[in-house]
Amino acid sequence: MVSASSTIVAREAAHFGRMAADWWDPKGSSAMLHRLNPIRLGYLRRAVDAHWGSDPAGFAPLAGKRALDVGCGAGLLAEPLARLGASVTGIDAAPENIEVAAAHAAGAGLSIDYRAGGIEAVAGETFDLVTSLEVIEHVADPAGFVRGLAGALAPGGLMILSTPNRTPLSRLALITLAEGTGAIPKGTHDWERFLTPEELTVLVDSAGLSVRDVTGLTFSPASGFTLGESTALDYLMTIRRP
Repeated sequence: MVSASSTIVAREAAHFGRMAADWWDPKGSSAMLHRLNPIRLGYLRRAVDAHWGSDPAGFAPLAGKRALDVGCGAGLLAEPLARLGASVTGIDAAPENIEVAAAHAAGAGLSIDYRAGGIEAVAGETFDLVTSLEVIEHVADPAGFVRGLAGALAPGGLMILSTPNRTPLSRLALITLAEGTGAIPKGTHDWERFLTPEELTVLVDSAGLSVRDVTGLTFSPASGFTLGESTALDYLMTIRRP
């Protein structure tokens, strides 16, 4: 995935680059992300409406806004952001992902600025919305990564992050079960690098930003992924400048 250049882990970029070819296949190696995406988008849309006071029934709440998706993969989030009206830039450390993302966007008639590299690829630029979902657990220097994201956030902007929590449940669910059964490609996660909400909050505060919401992401075989109070598995975080 993507980070500032000093925080990119080469083996992580290679791992996700190998998944590029079937990233858009809902039954392929990124099937879990396809199942997660509607829940993440619902959370993001509510955060956007609350932050900018947009009409929840409107089709383009991000019209006139610049959005940056860091660790964009092949564009599963970047494309919906563009459809919501944003001028979108997506960056990823795996060039293979960027190639697939650009081709898919072109086929969908979407204009998205995709760039291979780390956060330095947008040095000197700022964005109204910065997103980085399920990425920070793949970087070598989470503090430096958050500082890079903060530097890209425009005054009055909004940031959305998500990541697995470092708990016994996440180890069991994401590594023992999901990776063990092939639901997620083996080697995707390193449990020791997961961040608790408290740890991520410290990094956000240290970067001069403020956490405004933490919502848990849960899973059950009966209902699939849902949002709730429990952050034991995974969580989403809304961040602003204080």
